[in-house]
Amino acid sequence: MHSIRQLLNTKGHKVWTVSPNASVYDAIALMAEKEIGAVLIMEGSHVAGILSERDYARKVILAGRSSRETKVSEIMTTRVYHAQPHQNIEECMAVMTEKRIRHLPVLDNGILIGMISIGDLVKAIIATQQFMITQLETYIAS
Repeated sequence: MHSIRQLLNTKGHKVWTVSPNASVYDAIALMAEKEIGAVLIMEGSHVAGILSERDYARKVILAGRSSRETKVSEIMTTRVYHAQPHQNIEECMAVMTEKRIRHLPVLDNGILIGMISIGDLVKAIIATQQFMITQLETYIAS
C-alpha cells in the first residue's frame, strides 16, 4: 500500500486554514468556495483545531447560533488526530474509521505538510485495486 507521503505528492500539499478568531461564516464560506469538508484552525504554525461541516451542523445550526457572530474557536474540535508521512493508507483508514472522522492533517516532525480526507484514501485504494486487476488480467491472457 502507498504511503501518505506518496498520496500527498500526487494529490498536492495545499491546506486551507483559518484563525481561531475567524467567524464560522467565513470558515464555511471558504469551505464552499474550495469545495472541501473541513478547514484547519491555525495559531501561527500550530494546529489549534479543525472545523468540519459536521461541527457546523451540530454546533451552530442545531444550537440556533449565528454563523456570522460565532467565532471558530467556540465550536472547533480541539482534539485533532493526525497522520504522518510514513504511514500507509490502511493505517490512516483505520484511524478515521475508529475515530469516526473524515479528515486528517499530515504532520512531519510537527510541521503541517498536507491534509487527507477519507475520499482521498478510498480513491487511492480503488486505484491500487484497479492496477492489480489489470495486472492479473494481463497475466491470465498471456
